[in-house]
Amino acid sequence: MLKSLILASASPRRQELLNQIGLKFITDPSDIDEDMPATADFGNLVAELALRKALAVSGKYENGIIIGADTIVVLDNEIFGKPADRSCARKMLSRLSGCWHSVFTGVALVDAATSHSINQFEESQVKFKNLTESEIQNYIDSGEPMDKAGAYGIQGKGALFVEKICGDYYNIVGLPLFRLNNMLKSFGINLL
Repeated sequence: MLKSLILASASPRRQELLNQIGLKFITDPSDIDEDMPATADFGNLVAELALRKALAVSGKYENGIIIGADTIVVLDNEIFGKPADRSCARKMLSRLSGCWHSVFTGVALVDAATSHSINQFEESQVKFKNLTESEIQNYIDSGEPMDKAGAYGIQGKGALFVEKICGDYYNIVGLPLFRLNNMLKSFGINLL
């Protein structure tokens, strides 16, 4: 019997990725406090946040596998979350200009029936081209950066800034599908 899947995220990008690989799921976003302690262990930080999200939602269900995820962008040991406003987005994009940075996504699965859980993370590197002030301004005016870690979306117009990547593209979008697939297999869910 296939267990129901619950995505503990409101992210349209994560929903699109799960749809892309043919998963049937419901969405039930968690509302946990996402304040993060100061740490340089970014991978374990996002893995823990993903687990907290999945656990918060799992309490609402008797059965099903809850998928939690959290993504951050890191440059020079500084976390770039979602920009609070246009000024913050401008600062982030200016700092990312011409630089390599890391994108970390934590993924967690929780079985609501048994409370069995696993959480892992993926890291990818992204190199931005040198951005002009007008490119930054026009991108901010598009509205795209405002709900994305690091103030850009590689799956949208932000792709125009990306010179190179190293690692899992889908991790940069917000859900590393290869890792997720392996994690689902460990729960007895085979997608192919």
